[in-house]
Amino acid sequence: MPIAIKLDVMLATRKMKSKDLAQMIGITEQNLSLLKQGKVKGIRLATLEAICVALDCQPGDLLHFQPEP
Repeated sequence: MPIAIKLDVMLATRKMKSKDLAQMIGITEQNLSLLKQGKVKGIRLATLEAICVALDCQPGDLLHFQPEP
């Protein structure tokens, strides 16, 4: 997938555990794990917004476009 999700980097920067973030934004730890691994086909804008609020970041801090060769 040409869009990389850098959620684990942002969690480390903010010194927050995945479990705590999942609880804050109201999704399961399993779904957050799938998101971190890039194994999801899409993300709801409301979920992205909640992550950005919880981590005090911008969507661009979490998503990176890597064109395929």
